[in-house]
Amino acid sequence: MIGVVPTRDALAMARERGLDLVEVSPNADPPVCRMMDYGKFLYEKSKRERKARKSQKTIDVKEIRLRPKTGEHDIDFKARDAERFLKEGHKVKVRVRFRGREITYPEIGRELLQEFAGRLSEVSDVESAPQMEGRSMLMILSPNSKS
Repeated sequence: MIGVVPTRDALAMARERGLDLVEVSPNADPPVCRMMDYGKFLYEKSKRERKARKSQKTIDVKEIRLRPKTGEHDIDFKARDAERFLKEGHKVKVRVRFRGREITYPEIGRELLQEFAGRLSEVSDVESAPQMEGRSMLMILSPNSKS
């Protein structure tokens, strides 16, 4: 803490010590400045940001595609894949695509998605219930807090 110093004198003092004069809060009256090695400050700031990014957990959304006529064995297989994704901490988007006249029976897709969610109820929670989106019906499952 040096106190209120004219800008020219503050710059001279900083240059003497081999530091930079950095304006901390320009809106204050008088503006507040700090003498520091600006390059070192930027380096440490980027280092902190990298560390924060590294410790962040990213959640991916994996997609499982089904059809109303998908066989029982194929559904079992896809349910195992979805369970693996959920255990890894990813969200799973389950999509039932309707082709041709299948679109006239959306209840078949809804039942299929309900059954799929039932199979995965131990490791997942239904984040968004089955809903139509164009020619497909979507449901999003997220890993539950128990797993």
